[in-house]
Amino acid sequence: MTAIPSPSQAVWHLGPIPIRAYALLMVLAILAGAWVTRRRWAARGGDPGAVGDIATWAVPFGLVGARIYHVATDWQPYFGPGRDPLRVFAIWEGGISIFGALAGGALGVWLACRRRGIPLRGFADAVAPGIAIGQAIARWGNWFNQELYGRPATVPWALEIDPAHRPPGLESTATYHPAFLYESLWNLGVAGFVLWAERRFGLDRGRTFALYAAAYACGRAWIEWLRIDPSYHIAGLRLNDWTALLVFAAAVVYLTATRKPAPQPR
Repeated sequence: MTAIPSPSQAVWHLGPIPIRAYALLMVLAILAGAWVTRRRWAARGGDPGAVGDIATWAVPFGLVGARIYHVATDWQPYFGPGRDPLRVFAIWEGGISIFGALAGGALGVWLACRRRGIPLRGFADAVAPGIAIGQAIARWGNWFNQELYGRPATVPWALEIDPAHRPPGLESTATYHPAFLYESLWNLGVAGFVLWAERRFGLDRGRTFALYAAAYACGRAWIEWLRIDPSYHIAGLRLNDWTALLVFAAAVVYLTATRKPAPQPR
């Protein structure tokens, strides 16, 4: 049976310095997203140098928000008998949430844009495809860490998981749905879709970002359905499904409320 192998190593050492694949991919994702945003912001007549200044606010706020959301919704590995609370800060081991990153990053962008007098909605439109591309890159960190995979699968593109990383009760099951790959491809599709729709429908005033949020939430919902890692459930749905539903609803409401009126016949 064919399958996608998982990397045998996620950390390399340069002398005493650990080089972690997860961290490298996060850095690459940030750089790629900033590069796309810089080009789009400059094409709108904005100062391309402002993107770096805003990123210095958005990135740390986003990382803190991502970690807070993860720990708040999956606190058992960090707190309680026999647990080490200091692992909360071990972000290189994985465990960040895009929903928390979006919330924290949005706060950082708002503060930075306010300081520089930059319209928030216009900048949000410029950054939207870059976020999706960055997400597509960062998801490969989960591949190296052998985490956030889906249900057992025997499809040709199934993902091999080492015994040490398999969930309890499935120790003898070797292959699973590569949820990281599904989300990475979905995010690339979202980036392309948002760019097309922006040109086709002349999206502005934050509508490009809202479309990105709605499209991403749709994909995240069905990918969550595949995942088998521990999660809070409410009314039979994983917590991230409810978050995705709220994000989708808010985005659709915004798109509807800001829709341009149809031209009146003369």
